[in-house]
Amino acid sequence: MVANAPIASPCALICTLDLKSELCFGCGRSRAEIARWTRYSDAERAAIMTALPARMSKLGASV
Repeated sequence: MVANAPIASPCALICTLDLKSELCFGCGRSRAEIARWTRYSDAERAAIMTALPARMSKLGASV
């Protein structure tokens, strides 16, 4: 049996939410996305990962 590959996560261990956008300053995900990350499909995680650079730019940070 082959072990499952780990789920890629953008977590930067800077877990602080921006009150205005409700996005994490460390990774750009919303609280709901962070909470559900392990339950998302690979396609759902990929879509979120694609959106993160633009979100981080709006926060004035980088991924």
